[in-house]
Amino acid sequence: MEGHKDVLFGLYDDEDDLIHAIQKAQKDHLDIHDVFTPFPVHGLDEVMGLSESRLHIAGFVYGALGTLTAFLFMSWVFTRDWPIIFGGKPYWSVPAFIPITFELTVLFSCVGMVITYYTVCGMGPGADNPTLHDRITDDKFCLAFNVSDSSKEEIDSLKGFLSGTGATELNIKTI
Repeated sequence: MEGHKDVLFGLYDDEDDLIHAIQKAQKDHLDIHDVFTPFPVHGLDEVMGLSESRLHIAGFVYGALGTLTAFLFMSWVFTRDWPIIFGGKPYWSVPAFIPITFELTVLFSCVGMVITYYTVCGMGPGADNPTLHDRITDDKFCLAFNVSDSSKEEIDSLKGFLSGTGATELNIKTI
């Protein structure tokens, strides 16, 4: 099947067992396809050697764009398009702009980060999201290996590795 891959995965009951399995897999130079957990596991990124997310940089850029949009729009409206002095304030009253500027900063940042996250993760509308096992999002921790191009001996070796590190269940699934 084109575009499909076979994934061998082991389910663990405890996050510590998963962390130890990942450390052993890296020590043995095994290529981990992915790790799934039902909740964030402290220290998992460091153990897997993942770099820090750059999503916060995008959030800052979107927030700055929201700030600039709000401030420039209100400046244009109150000085050029609809210049009215009300409440004794001058046309260009920066303190009066603060609430709307803050709200647009938060709005642009939030919406921009959500769109960026979904785009980068390939989770847009109509995306197919195959699941390996229903209990991964419930109470199981999963360590997965791509075995599409692996020989039977390599698969048996990975099964032995998963069993030896405390996996309670082993499965192969095509996704």
